[in-house]
This record gives sequence, structure tokens and C-alpha cells, in this order.
Amino acid sequence: MRFTISREKLQEGLAAVAASIPAKTTLPVLANILVEATDRGIRLSGTDLDIAVSTEVTADVEAPGAITIPAKKLSEIARELPPAPVRIAAAGEQRITLDCGKSHFKILGLPKDEFPSFPAVRFNESWRIRSGDLQKLISHTSFAVSNEESRPILNGVLWELRPEMMRMVATNGHRLAKMELPVKSSGAPSSDLIVPPKALEQVRRLFPADEELEIARGENHLGFRSPFTAVFTRLIEGPYPPYEQVIPKDNNRIAVADKAALVSALKRMSVIASDQTHRIRMSFNAALLRFSVQTPDLGEAQDELPIRFTGDPLDIGFNANYLLEVLRYIPTDEVKLTFKAPERAATVEPEAWSDPASYLCLVMPLRLLD
Repeated sequence: MRFTISREKLQEGLAAVAASIPAKTTLPVLANILVEATDRGIRLSGTDLDIAVSTEVTADVEAPGAITIPAKKLSEIARELPPAPVRIAAAGEQRITLDCGKSHFKILGLPKDEFPSFPAVRFNESWRIRSGDLQKLISHTSFAVSNEESRPILNGVLWELRPEMMRMVATNGHRLAKMELPVKSSGAPSSDLIVPPKALEQVRRLFPADEELEIARGENHLGFRSPFTAVFTRLIEGPYPPYEQVIPKDNNRIAVADKAALVSALKRMSVIASDQTHRIRMSFNAALLRFSVQTPDLGEAQDELPIRFTGDPLDIGFNANYLLEVLRYIPTDEVKLTFKAPERAATVEPEAWSDPASYLCLVMPLRLLD
């Protein structure tokens, strides 16, 4: 294997694949990047056995071949190289030479045969989706997944694909985010997938918004590909909890507030809120929202905010961190909150959003200690 590549193209390819390389691993070959020289250029691949990423970059290939190279060291070398073409050649199954300007390196790699093969995903029955639409769904929902290992199903994002729309839902049992978008997807059957957020983050990072992606399902894997890059991930198996049942349909108290002002007030109040529960009390009435916090051993705080409110007055408690997290992803200047009772779920939605997508977040209240 012998090829010449520009320093920038090498860095670009390594940056795409680097995030899929595990920091610690008991299998030495997983710390390596698979480098394959073909007639189309070079293909770089990395995997941690859950997620696999491969990308093609243009290079001048003199002799095809493949070898695996330690990812961390290759990335560090590429970062420090002078701005000149880089020549990489494999001498035998395990040795690589790298020349750039006056710099000369010899690195020990591992044979290509030791590198795990990518999951078998056939793209003949695939969904075609604009990358920008997918990124929008991912960025508005994946923050809400659970980090607790006791319920692994909630560690993933539910992705519902239908002929006319797609929807993503994530929750940890205390807060939930759900977004759906109308799509014109071709051919593939309806499907419900539970995808690890780490894989979705790779998809969001690697594919430009205007690219069209092909997405296909294997046995228990999912593949995303564009003309030059592919991401494969293991799916989380099992039925997702019936989230529709927790989304309230009859909330009849509605508040509309300025998002920035609400966020500022919540941040001020959370300074005094308990480090364990982050509990704050919110009292809604016709034109005013009052905040109050009391924390033994620390002190108390009050604040207020003008709002538009319809319905009976209401006192309700929330974990301020969950509210702040949800508000960060609301895309409009004003936010609409709806309530039924102090012990029932509240919803948070964009107000007057002129977008084809629909977005809804849900936050469970905390019991108030009177």
C-alpha cells in the first residue's frame, strides 16, 4: 500500500473517525484506525464494537492495500506535520512509514485481518432523509435520555419512522422531549428503532445539513450513509415504554412567558435551591408568576415575572435544572407552559412557532413541602 495525501485531507479524515475509537480497550486493534487504499482514494474506519464510522477522503493512490494504524499516535502526528503532502506506505503487514517534508516516521500497526468487520446492513430497502431534518430531531430530543443503567431502554432515543413523518422521543422518567417532522421518505416500511444517543451525536457531527442520507436496518444494527461517510450502530432492543400515556391531553391552565426572562429567573432561584432536589415553587396567577425558594441551612429567595395566564391560580414545584434544560432547546422567544394540577405533568412548548415540525417537552412536578 502506498499513497500521497494532503495534510488537510488526512486531518479531516482522522477527525471524522477519531470519536468512534474507544479511549480504553482490551482489544488492541480497536485502538487502531483501519486505513484502506482503493482506486477511489483512501477509506479510514474506526469502531468500539457498538458504533463504527468510516469515511473516504481523496488521495493519490500508487498501490492499493490495507493496514491498521494506532489512532491516537497517527492523529497526533498529523496535527503536528508541516504543510506539505504526506506519503504513507506499508512495509509488510505491520510496518508503516510516513514522510512529510523533512519529517520521517516509522510506526508499528496491526494486520487488517484483526480489525472487526462492519455490521451487515443492506441498503436496498432504505429510508432517504435530509441530514438537516435528522439533525434537528436529534438536537431537540437526545438531551433527555436517561443515564441510569437500571433501565437500559431509556438510555436510547426512540425513533419512529412512518411514510409521512418521523418522530423522536427521549425521556428519563422525569422529563421527556418529543419532536416530529413531516417527511417524504421513499419506499422503506414503517419502523420503530431505539438508537443510542452517542451514535446520533456522530450522525449529527459527521453529515452536512444539506446531504441526503440513506438509512437502513440490519438484524440489530442501523446504518447511515452518504456518498463518502457511513455510520453503523448497534440498536437497543426491547419495547419502548408507552410514552403517549404520560403526555397530558387535558391541561387547562396555560401560561405564556418570555423565554429569556424565565430562564434568568430560574437561574437566580436555583442558586438558593437545594443541591439534592433543586426544588423551586412557582405560583401562577392572572398576570404574574412568583418564584420562591426556601432551603434550610442556606436561606430563601423570591422573584416575579409578568406572564399571560389563563385558568385558576396554581402553586406547583419543579426541579429547576430540568426546566432549564428543556427551555434551552425551545426555539422561540416565548414559551407556552400548560398545567392541570400540582401533581400532574406540565408541558413546555414553543409559542407561535411557524415551523412544519411540532415540538413538545414534558416535566414532572415535585411535591411542595408546605
